[in-house]
Amino acid sequence: MLTRKLAAAAAGIISFALLTACGNAGTPAGGGGASGTNSGSSGPITLGFAQVGAESGWRTANTKSIQESAKTAGIELKFSDAQQKQENQIKAIRSFIQQKVKVIAFSPVVESGWDTVLKEAKTANIPVVLTDRAIDSPDTSLYKTFLGSDFVKEGKKAGDWLVKETASATGDVNIVELQGTTGSAPANDRKKGFADAIAAQPKLKIVASQTGEFTRAKGKEVMEAFLKSQPKIDVLFAHNDDMGLGAIEAIEAAGKKPGVDIKIVTIDAVKDGMQALSDGKINYIVECNPLLGPQLMDLVKKVSAGESVPQRIETEETEFDQAKAKAALPQRQY
Repeated sequence: MLTRKLAAAAAGIISFALLTACGNAGTPAGGGGASGTNSGSSGPITLGFAQVGAESGWRTANTKSIQESAKTAGIELKFSDAQQKQENQIKAIRSFIQQKVKVIAFSPVVESGWDTVLKEAKTANIPVVLTDRAIDSPDTSLYKTFLGSDFVKEGKKAGDWLVKETASATGDVNIVELQGTTGSAPANDRKKGFADAIAAQPKLKIVASQTGEFTRAKGKEVMEAFLKSQPKIDVLFAHNDDMGLGAIEAIEAAGKKPGVDIKIVTIDAVKDGMQALSDGKINYIVECNPLLGPQLMDLVKKVSAGESVPQRIETEETEFDQAKAKAALPQRQY
């Protein structure tokens, strides 16, 4: 009888110990809650990252920064290239959820249509970080933070430069605009910022505006069409350098001199764009910094640990004229 009582007591102690151990294992360092549920106290943080694609020199530099920074930070990166298709990003995010990654980050191809999949991530207690591009969902609880640029401000800087550049012009100044991917945050916001900046100047007229999909090839194609359809073009505003560089090819093929016959202002400041600015083929570039990797990895660690982070973190950026481009080019990282 005594033996049975001792055995029962021992079994109870073992059961209690196992229950206690399981409870501790499920509570990550830094506290509970949805933001830290998957982090655990051992092993590397697993980050699922869904990239837009490889549509430009900017995007290539952005991808490289993320991949290298993850390796430096000791974060296990699961990377997906959406090839500029929203459905591919949604599939990737669902795959990351199934793989039970600790954090999901992505640069949304377009602003709309994310609520359903992000609710799935929230239900799975996987925190989400937006990088480079924002979404238009009114439910800000679907993501922890946004890391990137103020695209409206970038468009406004481009417009402000043009207002100053054309201050002495007496007649109409005809502008053509190469927009980014339709429905994307940078395309929407850069267009708005630029339009707001020139709104008080009736002589500044946007005579044609079309998407060039952020690619050099499409920028060239659309600029060729602009040159055929518009009898007078004074200025090109391109939402990124790559489209501007493609447009330069079309302008030169038409026998015109880029930067002289047609003034050009672009956004990004990648090396090829900076070289064209240095050569006088582009007149002004507003910077958009792609090197978000180090900041992103810092945020991933914080949200994985359940720490609070600002809801919006903006990168610091500048603008370049020809002299500044020549000075910056030798040390340019992208």
